[in-house]
This record gives sequence, C-alpha cells and structure tokens, in this order.
Amino acid sequence: MSKIRYKYNTKTLSYEKAVTPLRTRIFRAISFLGTASVIGVISVIIAFRYFDSPKEKQLRRELEKMQIQYDLLNKRMNNLAVVLDDLEQRDDNVYRAIFEAEPIPDDIRKSGFGGADRYNDLEGFTYSQLMISTTQKMDQLAKQMYIQSKSYDEVVKLAENKEKLLSSIPSIMPISVKDLKGTPSGFGYRTHPIYKIVKMHTGMDFNAAIGTPIYATGDGVVERADAEASGYGNHVVINHGFGYETLYGHMSKIMVAPGQQVKRGEVIGLVGNTGTSSGPHVHYEVIRNGNKINPISYYFLDLSPVEYQQIIQQSSQSNQSFD
Repeated sequence: MSKIRYKYNTKTLSYEKAVTPLRTRIFRAISFLGTASVIGVISVIIAFRYFDSPKEKQLRRELEKMQIQYDLLNKRMNNLAVVLDDLEQRDDNVYRAIFEAEPIPDDIRKSGFGGADRYNDLEGFTYSQLMISTTQKMDQLAKQMYIQSKSYDEVVKLAENKEKLLSSIPSIMPISVKDLKGTPSGFGYRTHPIYKIVKMHTGMDFNAAIGTPIYATGDGVVERADAEASGYGNHVVINHGFGYETLYGHMSKIMVAPGQQVKRGEVIGLVGNTGTSSGPHVHYEVIRNGNKINPISYYFLDLSPVEYQQIIQQSSQSNQSFD
C-alpha cells in the first residue's frame, strides 16, 4: 500500500494531499521500464558470456571427454605404429631376406594419401586439427597394415616354394674343384688378356682342360645355347626363376638346347676356348634381377670352408682375366 503524501499550502496555511501529475507518472514508469530492460539485457549478456546453461555444461563435458578419448586414441595409434614398424623391419630384414625377396621400399610402405581436400569436412570445428591429425594417422596405419598383409601373403607363397627356391638358386661352382688348373680370375676390374686394358670383369673364370665337364649350378630352364653373343663363344644361359640367371661361356661343346629343363649338377657343356678367350676355361656369371653380381657368394654347397677361403683369396687377386 503506497504512502499518502501531503504538502503545505502557503496560501491556505494548511496541508493538502499531494497529487502526482499523469505526465510525471508516465515518465517515471517509462524510466523504470527502460532501466529494468537495460539491466535485464546486461544480465542476460553476462549470464550467456560467463555462465553456462545446463545444456551448454553438458556439451562442454562431452567435448572435454571427446578430447580425452582422441588423446588416448592417438597414444594407442602411436603404440600400434611402433609395433607395425617392428613387423615391417622383420619382414624386410628377416622373412624376405630368407627367401631372397627384395624389401618393400619405405616410399611405398609410408606413402601419403592424395587429394588436398580429403579432410575438408573436418575443418571449421573447435578441435579440427586434433580430428584431422587423428584421422590421418588412422588412414596411414590402415594403408601400412594393408601393404604388410600383402607382403605376408607373398612370403607365404615364397615359403610354399621354398624347396623349389633352394634347388633353383645357383649354389655350386660350374666345374669341379679337382678339375681346376691354376688360379681363378675373379669378379671386378681386371686386365683384359687380348685388349690389355683394365675393364670390368662381370664373372669368374675357371681354367681347366678342354673337354672338362661344365655343370648347371641350379635347377632351371635353358634360355639360350648358341655362339651368337659377342665374345662369349659357345655359351649357355639358364633361367633359374626367382630373378636368377647364370651364363657359361667359351664352351668347346654345348650339350643342351633352349627350352630344356636342367637340374643342378647336370652336365650342360664342355670347357673350351671359343670366342674372345686366351686359353681353355669357362667364364661364369650370376645375374640377379638383371644385374651381374659376384658369383663368389654362391658356392656354398660343394666347397669345404677351407676350399671356399682359398677360392676367395685366389679370385680376389688383381690378375689378368682369361676373356
């Protein structure tokens, strides 16, 4: 109940009831409402700016929980990446090495994904960078695991062909140790016996008497048997599969034909002095994936440790080759 106010009238010398004009009352009401509105707006702004609604509090808790889960997921993926890297190292350096398979290059194992807009749908969020980096890691791990799975499939096939592989790899000398005459000329730069210049000798020369048997050093198929290649004279090339080939040059007689299946230790020809040759011998090459490599590493089946060391020492001398 509002208080009744009175004012003293100097003319009538008496107190009269004070009456507020309508205009004043309207002005006061408008001022009150305006002030209340301003205070209300300011209160709402402060409330929305500094105080979360129950729904906002719930969403904030969910975002914080999501960030924690992303962080945990990143740590788990980092651990998986370490394990996968160890599997890749074993695959390249143990499993594939056992079966003479080439390691998978890192640029294939860890190549990225194409397309600059691959992760555009994850842009524009509070935790966009976290989501993008996590998705990228997951994609990378998925690709590496796929490649590793395919590699193991290949290793399994190699293991199934292990017996064939072992019988195909060149692993004996092309002539018997007892038939050797003098010191073999090894792989590397040697003085050419005819041209008298130092040039790369891409095989090993084993000098022996004309007519000495020459043996296939591994199972395979005769790829060529002729005298058409320059310098080799009568020669035979055997394809052993698994990336291996062997060449036998300067024969006096070829005893196999192209397309013929041969076994390790089978006589394929006789020592001779045909082609660019300075004396009776067999020129022997090992070719791996198209590259001519030192045959010295492939005599492990028919030599004793002592004989093998002697062959290494003799072939490493910078002597003159026989072709």
